[in-house]
Amino acid sequence: MRTPRNDAPSVKASARPERSAQRVVEGRLAPASSKRPSTGSGRADVSARHVPERTCVLSRRTAPKDQLIRLALSPDGEVAPDVRARAPGRGAYVGVSKAALEANPKKLQGALARALKQEVRVPADLGDRIAAALRQQALDRLGMEARASNLVNGADRVEQAARAGKVHLLIHAADAGEDGRRRLDQAWRVSGGEQRGLVFPEDRTILSMALGRENVVHVALTDPAAARRVRHAIDRWLAFIDPEAGLEGGAAAPGKGAASKDEGRE
Repeated sequence: MRTPRNDAPSVKASARPERSAQRVVEGRLAPASSKRPSTGSGRADVSARHVPERTCVLSRRTAPKDQLIRLALSPDGEVAPDVRARAPGRGAYVGVSKAALEANPKKLQGALARALKQEVRVPADLGDRIAAALRQQALDRLGMEARASNLVNGADRVEQAARAGKVHLLIHAADAGEDGRRRLDQAWRVSGGEQRGLVFPEDRTILSMALGRENVVHVALTDPAAARRVRHAIDRWLAFIDPEAGLEGGAAAPGKGAASKDEGRE
């Protein structure tokens, strides 16, 4: 016999993940200058309580689980990154930088053994593996948004979209010329965007491969949801490899830079 008591769990299970995911994305990745509108009824506070949280095994900091990095066990007992949080079985979460992760291997192994409730093998290059997985996730996300037509590239097209107020995230390749970056940053800023675009930690060759296009130097996300997804993926990657770098005007990779004369052929 169906009763309101029996129906309630199924409704809650179907509605909760979507609301929680939206709250995490918007709260975590919105520009510092933006504010979440108030409903006047406390609904934002209610949804915030339903965000799944986990605790970093090293720092003991609690945070929404999609801001942390899940580690799982391979069949032979070796710890491996599970940045998409899809691997079966028990997992452990870390929310520290690569440098902090590698600073004390014995502490890390002990913390993971306690969290996973068994002896584990921690590979010496675990930090590199996590960084590579986060990098690939960010590149895959860009590729998916490109295939969904949620972004444009090319200096002229990006500038036109920026001045029309259609840009929600502006990305420059690490080897983009300073003049080109400054011109597009200004176009985005005057239309109500952020002060500066993100300088991506990879050069145009890698961006081009990710998007499946030629000579990609500048990218503009024109869909707000797509921009949030890309920001989230890049934010996790940067927070791990370089906590001092931010999405707004992030530093280019060391030793990279190119004259802006190539950007006209983008």
